[in-house]
Amino acid sequence: MEDEPRHDDSDIIDSQHASLDKYMRLNSVYLLVLSKYKDYIEEKEELSVAELPTLVTPKAPMVTRKAAEIKGEFENYDYDANFYDASLKAFDFVSKSVDDLSLPLEFWLMPEETLHFMLGDITDKSILLCSLLIALGNPSAKVVVVSRDSMRNIYVYYEFSGHIVMMDMDNGSHTDLGSRDEMLGSFKLDDESTAYEFNDQMYVDIG
Repeated sequence: MEDEPRHDDSDIIDSQHASLDKYMRLNSVYLLVLSKYKDYIEEKEELSVAELPTLVTPKAPMVTRKAAEIKGEFENYDYDANFYDASLKAFDFVSKSVDDLSLPLEFWLMPEETLHFMLGDITDKSILLCSLLIALGNPSAKVVVVSRDSMRNIYVYYEFSGHIVMMDMDNGSHTDLGSRDEMLGSFKLDDESTAYEFNDQMYVDIG
């Protein structure tokens, strides 16, 4: 009986390096294609004001399943008693479990796509968080976009028990504020600023 060929560790390592090299080369090609057709893709991806609410999908199956998982961490989930803590769990999940995605173009992911790939940029993560908060029972949750010059900041906020909770995916923080006016004041809006908010039901210019 002939001995079966044996592979030493160096063969395995060489195979792993070859696979990694192929992955990196394929990734480089994908990035090249994206860059080459950047303008065309962004033109097709551009959304009108009326279309922005379609990005927030609290009733999408993957979103409702994740919201149900979060509710399941509480014994007999009760909105009034548990929503605030549930919102922090949703925030922690999105900010810590969804990896950052940086593409060389403006490209929107739907919340269920962000959950499927567990990847997204700040916009994708904020829209997913807003969808989860609504699915957890709070229809006041909204995404706020504040732009000034070339800078753009994105927040998610909701109203609960007479105050505002504002969440910032960019720095991983959440802040309890006394009122909507206090929140708007924190944006320091001026003549050079533009700001708007939206959720699955509405879009409003706020500055």
